[in-house]
Amino acid sequence: MSTEYRQPRYAPPPGAADLFLIRHGESAPARPGIDFPMKDGHGDPALHPAGEAQAVAVGERLKREAFAALYVTKLIRTQQTAAPLARHLGLELRENPDLHEVHLGDWDGGLYRIKAAAQDPVYMQVVAEQDWAAIPGAESREAFFGRVRRGLMDIARAHADESVAVFVHGGVIGAALAMATGSEPFAFLGAANGSISRLVIKDERMVVRGFNEVQHLDHL
Repeated sequence: MSTEYRQPRYAPPPGAADLFLIRHGESAPARPGIDFPMKDGHGDPALHPAGEAQAVAVGERLKREAFAALYVTKLIRTQQTAAPLARHLGLELRENPDLHEVHLGDWDGGLYRIKAAAQDPVYMQVVAEQDWAAIPGAESREAFFGRVRRGLMDIARAHADESVAVFVHGGVIGAALAMATGSEPFAFLGAANGSISRLVIKDERMVVRGFNEVQHLDHL
């Protein structure tokens, strides 16, 4: 019988870390004149009831994965989204200091959503330039991307040959995948709440293995 060479199934290369990037569930709505609770200058809304249901669905989808660790940010919406999976797996949540959402300066606390809905001229400048720096006091794209990369690399170095779940924000996922692919900076913004993306990191190389998986949310 002749030798056969079947098509291989993908596996991360030796020494790589396999990061599942989960966007937090939907958070509380913004309301004119009422700021979100704040933490270190960042809006810190809790999950909306729809976001709580998304968190449960994420936990069900991922509870059979062999994660070595679960990471969250300092903002409560990531911690609440991770909680169902943490209960399934019996793992403690670890906070990464670099992966919180982009700081929106004077527009943090919910105003960014309102300005975006109104197509405010400064918001349109942000979109055109693909940089938040036009917002008074906001973090620049360069600074944000730099700390996101640092946070991801720190996790990857700590988890060679392991899979981890990292509960983060839409901006963080957008930055991570833009850096990994060399795309336009805002090309991957808009990942759905409760969605799962996947990034394999070895040394300084990042490879995208999935973006915006949402099948586990179809019943919601």
